[in-house]
Amino acid sequence: MASLLPCSFFSLPLSSLSPDHCPLAAFNLDQAEERINSLSSAVSGAPEGGKDRRRAVRIAWEKLVRWSRSWRSRARIDVLQQTKKVVVLGGGSFGTAMAAHLAGKKADMEVAMLVRDGIVCRLINETHCNCKYFPDLKLPENIVASTSPKDALHGADFCLHAVPVQFSSSFLEGISQHVDPNLPFISISKGLELNTLRMMSQIIPQALRSPRQPFVVLSGPSFAVELMKKLPTAMVVASKDKKLASAVQQLLASPNLRISTSSDVTGVEIAGALKNVLAIAAGIVAGMNLGNNCMAALVAQGCSEIRWLATKMGAKPTTITGLSGSGDIMLTCFINLSRNRTVGLRLGSGEKLEDILSSMSQVAEGVSTAGAVIALAQKYNVKLPVLTAVAQIIDNELTPKKAVMELMSLPQGERINNNK
Repeated sequence: MASLLPCSFFSLPLSSLSPDHCPLAAFNLDQAEERINSLSSAVSGAPEGGKDRRRAVRIAWEKLVRWSRSWRSRARIDVLQQTKKVVVLGGGSFGTAMAAHLAGKKADMEVAMLVRDGIVCRLINETHCNCKYFPDLKLPENIVASTSPKDALHGADFCLHAVPVQFSSSFLEGISQHVDPNLPFISISKGLELNTLRMMSQIIPQALRSPRQPFVVLSGPSFAVELMKKLPTAMVVASKDKKLASAVQQLLASPNLRISTSSDVTGVEIAGALKNVLAIAAGIVAGMNLGNNCMAALVAQGCSEIRWLATKMGAKPTTITGLSGSGDIMLTCFINLSRNRTVGLRLGSGEKLEDILSSMSQVAEGVSTAGAVIALAQKYNVKLPVLTAVAQIIDNELTPKKAVMELMSLPQGERINNNK
């Protein structure tokens, strides 16, 4: 009988994960930034003149490429080779995209998808297509859909959690008897639980009644359809367990998906949750045709508000200005593929929230997260004008037009929030 324990990688001694043996275990954005900065210094010190400048740029680039290749060639441990099965909880667009990504990396690895809809399950297994979200894209044949938690979870080495945040607690409680306490959970769900203000790093171990359940959060600027089409994407995995973060990095990384590691779980999670609320605000501005100046001002203010709250909660400021913060904010606020931006766009155009939500096939987490954000702001004594206005609009206490007028009338000091 197949074991439910994670792959044998996790039994390796910590010394085997030193940079000399597994550089990916130590590689992260901070190191890359330091290396690039040092190379940039060489360029900036080059003599003036076209030929000298071009030569300096070329040398800097070649050094960076050689450094990158040397890291990859020195890797000794391949997590993917030792992984026999991965389970994805949820059959939504992003869960499907991640399942396809993993299945495409290794043909003899089983990727199980636990879905609730029997028809979707049958179609995935028979036609290799999740027609609800990607009717024109085929899924790898080693993806196996199931409606049975026991079958889907049995023998899994890793688990990707893709169930919407507001439904995660009850869902996990229902399958907890089939979850091995050593099974690493990779959360790709973004948001805050409305009534409890919990993030997924709190929901998962509490719902499973397993305080030490291995946990990683995966976040960053990424649309599911672009992952399905294998377009270049970069994301971040964050965990307090560096060994686990490195393992997940190796599991997920590919030529079209770059994965960086972080230890700032709070920063990555809170940025991923709050950017959805800001995206609704950005959509409202677009729907009201308020122009690019207004859009830039609003998003800049929103970024500051996210940073104020996140740092009060213990997040690192560099996380909020990095890939999983500013990167994700830019994608969600400015691109029409964003579900949350679409909600805001339609609100700004005059539609009612209940009509918008009833017409959508996917969950816009920012709608439910908005109220939780305001409760957090009160808890940590932080003023969040833009995010509060979104919550008021969603609760039908404020019209988009009135919200803009109020925001434009705020005190015009050095900054609105003094955190006092």
